[in-house]
Amino acid sequence: MINHYYVAILAGGIGSRFWPQSRASYPKQFLDILNTGKTLVQTTYERYASFLPEENIYIITVDEYTDIVKEQLPDVNPANILAEPSRKNTAPCVAYIAFKLFQKDPEASLIIAPSDHLVLDNTEFERVAFEALGFAAHMKAFVTLGIKPTYPNTGYGYIQHETIPVADNIFKVKTFTEKPNTDLARTFIASGDFLWNAGIFIWQVKDIIKAFEKYQPEMYEMFAAEQQHFNTTEEQNALGRIYPLCTNISIDYAIMEEAGNVYVIPSSFGWSDLGTWNSAYDSLEKDYLGNAVAGDNVMVIDATKCMVSASHEKLLVLQGLDDFIIVDTEDVLLICKKEKEQQVKEYVAEVKRNKGDKYL
Repeated sequence: MINHYYVAILAGGIGSRFWPQSRASYPKQFLDILNTGKTLVQTTYERYASFLPEENIYIITVDEYTDIVKEQLPDVNPANILAEPSRKNTAPCVAYIAFKLFQKDPEASLIIAPSDHLVLDNTEFERVAFEALGFAAHMKAFVTLGIKPTYPNTGYGYIQHETIPVADNIFKVKTFTEKPNTDLARTFIASGDFLWNAGIFIWQVKDIIKAFEKYQPEMYEMFAAEQQHFNTTEEQNALGRIYPLCTNISIDYAIMEEAGNVYVIPSSFGWSDLGTWNSAYDSLEKDYLGNAVAGDNVMVIDATKCMVSASHEKLLVLQGLDDFIIVDTEDVLLICKKEKEQQVKEYVAEVKRNKGDKYL
């Protein structure tokens, strides 16, 4: 059965909320954000390679990042590194890998996985993944992994589920909510039937293709018309015809919020989406004053609860700041209150308006 299990690691995003360390030319999934000696995409690949056949692991990125992926994952078969011709959000790339795998293995079950998330308990993650794969195949269901929330985070999506399980620790999904405000997030947590959306989805490829046919018929028709070219030398040419016509839409909006057979497994495997500097702060060790420092040449004096990221070469002396994000790169210095972290994308847009693309 395991030979029918596949994973598609999504590695084409820009990661703008991790600016200025994450840049359009070299985004966060290819960085060692947590100072572990491995990049996020390397860690993600190793997580899945520990329990799935390596030939069943695909990395989906965009043309401009394929060389970075090959450099960071040199043992991966180049045929398993898939290049989208443009960014069109997650629905088109899910359709792409689904049609491609269906041509190869009609009984394939697929995990859709972000490349830039943190998982601390890999053993528990593997257990939940196999549970989800088995349930999805048996019930022709779409399964997502929900994380038990620990505080009212406004940067995550939330999943509401039924209170009575349909199987051991598996619940039917009622609603999806994207990034609520603080008051609504507090209400969600107090209710007890909401989970953080980890953005990890599991299904059989034949079932997700049927869902595209029902809920995204135009996108379905475009991929179905070219499916004979997948896994051939004509694959990239086919994508070049398909992608300009695809709607820019996430798989969440395109399928998951429309389908009626969506289930969630409440999970606890030390997850963080590492979407912001605050999430990195939560995941790093702190000094006795609560500072999290990524960088070997940082001196902290009378500063508390700061997130500091700096190069190993430059000496950075930090004094007197409380609850700040400080990110120092070769050409940009960001100093920002941690409570304003969700606005980093706005700051990036302002930089683009005033300075062009040089610092992006």
